[in-house]
Order: sequence, then structure tokens, then C-alpha cells
Amino acid sequence: MKILFLGTGAADFPSERCEGFRRTSSALIDDTILIDPGPWVLDAIEEYGVDASKIKYVLATHLHSDHFNRDTLNYLLDKGAKYVELSPKETITLDSYTILGLPSNHTVPCTHFIIENEGKRMFYGLDGAWLMYEAVDAIWKKGVDLAVFDGTIGFVEGDWRVFEHNSLSMVLEMKKSLKDSVKHYVVSHLAYTLHPEHKIVEAEMKKQGVTVAYDGLTIEF
Repeated sequence: MKILFLGTGAADFPSERCEGFRRTSSALIDDTILIDPGPWVLDAIEEYGVDASKIKYVLATHLHSDHFNRDTLNYLLDKGAKYVELSPKETITLDSYTILGLPSNHTVPCTHFIIENEGKRMFYGLDGAWLMYEAVDAIWKKGVDLAVFDGTIGFVEGDWRVFEHNSLSMVLEMKKSLKDSVKHYVVSHLAYTLHPEHKIVEAEMKKQGVTVAYDGLTIEF
């Protein structure tokens, strides 16, 4: 499997490019499944040379405007993609992919995913605080090759968003419990106002065995 991070930022990034700019979070799996048709997806598709006509399915974690944009979705639908809705605890099959929806701890209904194809599995869980038990149990039972965690808050302490998003300290605590159930840990959805520049976050998390995603990063596993 392959994941291309089309965007790795949270909703507080300016609407225009700035130093350290990140698009709002979105990812493309195997050039086939797009997660979160946000407002910067078409810009990313153009920059990274993605053939939009190859995108067959579009999933949305939730309907917050940084993750879901109707114009983006309509563009992808016009290119031949199908929008697929998935609720927590529901499992669907899309071609050779099996996708399990999982509940999340967020202010609006938000679905996390375990996506499986040809013996490889990945967890994608952006927007959410501590993992819900159903998600943890599924990861323990299935094991995943790669897990993408929300890392909105950075190492800031006492921020109110801790009730709907992860700090990096929370991610590291969950990593201690999940242990080898996850082979490769990744964080995305980094807030503009809560993180230092990328190279600082990257160096700190690398010590802990966690990859910090950036726009355009491709990981094959």
C-alpha cells in the first residue's frame, strides 16, 4: 500500500501560503481512495502530479470545512469518483479494499478508518483525542502496518483542544500501549499556532520512533 499526504495541517493555517505552510489534511491511498476532500486538495493534486481520473472513491472523516469541501468533491465526482459514506462500526468492501469505520472522540461525528488491502492494513485517525476503545481493540486484534494519528496540539500543555485533538504527548502515551500492534507511527494534522517549525518537531518525534508527515510525503508499506 501507499499513502500520499496531500495536506497535513489543521484548520488554523492561513488561507494564503505562509512560511511553514501546510494544506488542510487529506490523503490519497494507492492513487485510488482519497480521504477528506478538503479545500486544498485540487491544489495538491496539481502540484504532485496526481491523475484525478484514477481516484475511484472519496471518503470523509467528517464534515468540518477543513476536511470537506463541496466544490472539491464535485470536481472529483465529475472525474468519475464515487463518494462513499461510512459510519463507525460499519465495514464496506471497495474492490480489493476492506474498510472498517471506527468511532472517534471529536466535537462532531467523525469516523476513523482501518483500510486493508492484500494483507496490508493502515489506520487513519485525524481529528480526535484519545482513541476510543473500539479503535484500540480493532488495532490490537488486527495489527496495522501504518497508523496516522492526529497531532494537532504539539507539546503545548493546558490547551483546551485536548478534549477533541491529540497533543504529541498523548500520541506517545498511546504508542506505549499499542506497542507492536502498529509497525509505523505517523502524526499529521499539525496546527499552525501550536507547533514550531517542521524540522524541530520532526527531530523530536524521530527520537520516539514517530514520523511527522508533511505535504507531499509518500510512504509505501
